[in-house]
Amino acid sequence: QVHLVESGGGLVQAGGSLRLSCTASGNISSIEIMAWDRQTPGKQSELVASITTDGATDYADSAKGRFTISRDNAKNTVYLQMNNLKPEDTAVYYCHIQRVRLTILDPYEHAFWGRGTQVTVSS
Repeated sequence: QVHLVESGGGLVQAGGSLRLSCTASGNISSIEIMAWDRQTPGKQSELVASITTDGATDYADSAKGRFTISRDNAKNTVYLQMNNLKPEDTAVYYCHIQRVRLTILDPYEHAFWGRGTQVTVSS
């Protein structure tokens, strides 16, 4: 069983910063991709940022220059540093991991999602 636990969400004024964390626990051998999505009611889920085991990153245009994703492979933890937050960043942020192998010989690539953490940015 794999669990993702997110933390760091909250209420912040526009221009402020928040740092989200997500730790994956359970029987995990490797995680190739760790990422953050966000969901606003009535809108499609948006991939905010992703990072591979080797540190290659990708960002949504809305996040470039303001958000930084990083990870600690030894701790199976991914972070999202969010600076200069805007009211339009208000959403539930979900951590997810992809291409997860539960054992070295696992022939499948699994994916898991966290329960989400609310980020609210006031104007």
